[in-house]
Amino acid sequence: RTKKKHRGLTVFQLKVIGAVALALSAGSTTIVPLFFGSDVNNMTSLTAMVLSEVVSWFAIPIYAWLLVQGFRETHSRVAYGLQLFILAVVCEVPYDLCTSHKAFDFGSQNPVFGLFIAFVVLAVLDWVAARYQKSMKIVLSVGLVLIGLLWDLLLRVGLRQHMMSVGFVLIFTLMRQHENSMMFTAGLFGAVMMIMPGIGVAFVHYYNGELGYKRQWTKWAFYAAYPVILIFCAIGATLA
Repeated sequence: RTKKKHRGLTVFQLKVIGAVALALSAGSTTIVPLFFGSDVNNMTSLTAMVLSEVVSWFAIPIYAWLLVQGFRETHSRVAYGLQLFILAVVCEVPYDLCTSHKAFDFGSQNPVFGLFIAFVVLAVLDWVAARYQKSMKIVLSVGLVLIGLLWDLLLRVGLRQHMMSVGFVLIFTLMRQHENSMMFTAGLFGAVMMIMPGIGVAFVHYYNGELGYKRQWTKWAFYAAYPVILIFCAIGATLA
């Protein structure tokens, strides 16, 4: 008997979609100018750059949702958080080369730091929930969320995304028991944040519960995808 294929998107497909969005974001000011020119007075070039950047924002809820899933299912949260932090550090130099053409630029940090901050917020919220109740739990939780958002602002995570990662992560965590309400709220939040993140929520909504790959190296390939994309785009930035 042939098995009926499940409709919808697997984790593998969601990660591929996210990787495409990351390529659009990194290439908006590095690769796109190679084809359309780097003159911002050229409307064709400017439009192509802006569209590539804005369209890429649909990746934000996808990666926020993947983070929540990973946080809930990982065998070691310490190892998971360490992997995120190492990835953020590895990505920083090529990210700075892409965005400011400098090897080190503290004016903006790469979006992986936003995911790491969201991870820390989730971990501490989980710790608070296990040790406190009622009013103290609420007060501490609200305080921790505000601290996480403040770190996003202070570190200037991403050029324009800033607090969106933490926002989506909180929605996917706090409302996970009510999927329809969760997706509606996330979609509304994404629509308020320049429309495209709301479209990203639609991709998440069609998750079919399957991993989509069997080889362990596939996971590490996706970890390597973003720094490789940034390095490629940084090379393009030197030619633009």
